[in-house]
Amino acid sequence: MRNKLNPFIITALSAILLNLLCSFILTAQDTLRLDLTLSEAQAQAIEHNRKLKNASLEVKKAEAIRWQAFASMLPQANLKLDYSNFMGYELMFGAIPIPMNPSGNITGQVAIALSGVQIIGNQLAKMAETMTQVNLEKTKQEIANQVKSIYYSVLIMEEMVNLLEKNLINIQKLHNYTINAVKVGIADQTDADQLLVQVSTMETTISSTKRSLEMLFNSLRLQMGVEANTSITLTQSIEDLLNLENALQLLKADLVLDNNFNYQLVKQSTDLLKKQIALKVWSYGPTISAFYQYTQKSYFGKDEGFNMTPPNLIGATLSIPIFSSGINYAKVREAKITYESQLNTLADTEQALKIQHNQLQYNLTSAYESYMNQKKNIEVNQRILDNISKKYEQGMASSLDLTTTGTNLISAQSNYIKALLDVITAQIALEELLNTNNQ
Repeated sequence: MRNKLNPFIITALSAILLNLLCSFILTAQDTLRLDLTLSEAQAQAIEHNRKLKNASLEVKKAEAIRWQAFASMLPQANLKLDYSNFMGYELMFGAIPIPMNPSGNITGQVAIALSGVQIIGNQLAKMAETMTQVNLEKTKQEIANQVKSIYYSVLIMEEMVNLLEKNLINIQKLHNYTINAVKVGIADQTDADQLLVQVSTMETTISSTKRSLEMLFNSLRLQMGVEANTSITLTQSIEDLLNLENALQLLKADLVLDNNFNYQLVKQSTDLLKKQIALKVWSYGPTISAFYQYTQKSYFGKDEGFNMTPPNLIGATLSIPIFSSGINYAKVREAKITYESQLNTLADTEQALKIQHNQLQYNLTSAYESYMNQKKNIEVNQRILDNISKKYEQGMASSLDLTTTGTNLISAQSNYIKALLDVITAQIALEELLNTNNQ
């Protein structure tokens, strides 16, 4: 009996192990891991970001529209087949009957039509395509800067978690020391309770910060177009990336309006509306068309029927608009007014960008000064806390002094993190305005 069961047991165990192995392999495949530098994260986003894919599709769409406009000025050819059956009817030409036999025609025609409206329309299509190209580059810039901002934010948030965890370790050590001091009667239970509250508060803060960190990773996944379960590790540190000298060099850079994508789009829109005036003016212009037509007629009866269709036909037309009851004049006037309005928008854009440039320079300068101050502040508060902690262990400082200095350090750390984020945000904003990649 035992020999009969052994093969069954072996088979069952093999199946279980096979299922476990397959499950492990599938789990490993489902979890993708990415180790990314900043440039690699930006490249991943530019390749897979769906917003950017839509911008690329708009370029292809504009190319198709431009080809439609150009193709309308080229010769158009078509072939037509038709069949007619007069059901035995005979045409009487005086006293002579002419049979109307069943017949079919094969007609080929080549035609071309050309007007100023078509030429201007083709130019407008080219300008629209250029605008989609500019918008594509602008979207690339936005995606790259968003990834850069999130990348820096993740690194800074991880730094914040490290600082908080170090604070937690220090507070836990003091709490344990205080508990032992209470046991031997050299400290009050109130001191231990106050430190326990600090430990609990710090643990809650760390948990909240880690949740915020995961939200940043989710934002990064969304920008890069990867799955939600993708594990991401950033391989560069904030020290590797933060270059304050480069940031300060931006303060010396001049604003070149033609390098700014927003200005390019407004300027292109202005040129487009100016060209619209020419389009409306050409509604007064003539349209020239010409065609050649060849027709071959075949009869399906015994005799050839009545045939008035010439095999070859050529023709040309010159169409000149004479009077439109003021419709064309009103269209031209409307286009001119729209163009004048756009000129005001262009002037406002120029002025706004210049003002924005001044403001972003001020923001970067202020953020840098604040960052340097907060960096010193955090060092001072850390030294104060270390000193108070030693005095507390020696009985020369109260738990209230320890709590106060600990709170001050946490506040200083938060201000330092905020100042660091402000520097990075100001730098990215100024880089985007100047579009330093085009300079």
